[in-house]
Amino acid sequence: MGARLRVVFAGTPAFALPGLRACLDCAEIIAAYTQPDRAAGRGRALQMSPVKHAALAAGIPVEQPESLKTAEAQQRLRDYAPDLVVVIAYGLILPKAVLTIPRIACWNVHASLLPRWRGAAPIQRAILAGDTETGVCLMRMELGLDTGPVLLSARTDIRAEDTGGSLHDRLAELGLQVLREGLLRATRGETLPETPQSIEGVTYAHKLDKSEAKLDFHTSAIELERKVRAFDPWPVAEAEIAGERLRIWAAQVRGSGFEPRDSVKPGEIMAATKHGIDIACGEGVLRILKLQRAGGRVISTADYLNSRAELRT
Repeated sequence: MGARLRVVFAGTPAFALPGLRACLDCAEIIAAYTQPDRAAGRGRALQMSPVKHAALAAGIPVEQPESLKTAEAQQRLRDYAPDLVVVIAYGLILPKAVLTIPRIACWNVHASLLPRWRGAAPIQRAILAGDTETGVCLMRMELGLDTGPVLLSARTDIRAEDTGGSLHDRLAELGLQVLREGLLRATRGETLPETPQSIEGVTYAHKLDKSEAKLDFHTSAIELERKVRAFDPWPVAEAEIAGERLRIWAAQVRGSGFEPRDSVKPGEIMAATKHGIDIACGEGVLRILKLQRAGGRVISTADYLNSRAELRT
């Protein structure tokens, strides 16, 4: 085993924390780069990112530049003399000058099987598209958006019950595994083989927008069920049901034999029982299982119907 690699870690959200752990285990983290503190919550107080919390707890110096495009920020990174820069959901663009600073390379852990779902929201987009498989890639960074050659990868099935949150957590742990393997091999002096990405099958995972969370019952029940799962825990699906705006936390597609009657319009309630609220869709029927009223907690539809007995069928 060679000397421990000098690593600059760059990440911001909780998804990056397993990768930070991998670097702590296998290398010397000489600095952690993360997004500047942002105002959040009702009081709009400044809040540290999850990566900053973890880095400070581990005694790692923290850098929070607004941009890496300035000569000052680039020189600051150069002064650390890193062997590697490891990037996981950092949120800032690395310009060409930065990509050439580390002795070995800039690595990125990306939550998809590239070239499918390059971009900001690969986990949720995979669920929305009905993909049955996804994974993580350890990639050498280039100037393009997630276009670099893949060094290592790992796969996982997308389960029927997966939410954006559950798949996020599983992929974060897979990211830890591929990054740890890459670090250990690089520490031994190995050059990881690079597999260029195919020019076929490229898709882009555009950033999520809260406006997407509104359920349109004119679309199919299958699409809406995927949306409910993909947008848990953020931004959470929303729908207007019997005149009330609700957040929808769990739903399922009703099986064959539950097609809406011709007289029932999309969005109308077909049945409301302790088992759920069945709503007609453009194609199929969606059963609402868990929901949340404005200012309330997440409850079952059975509990919801206790306060809206007029909906029961």
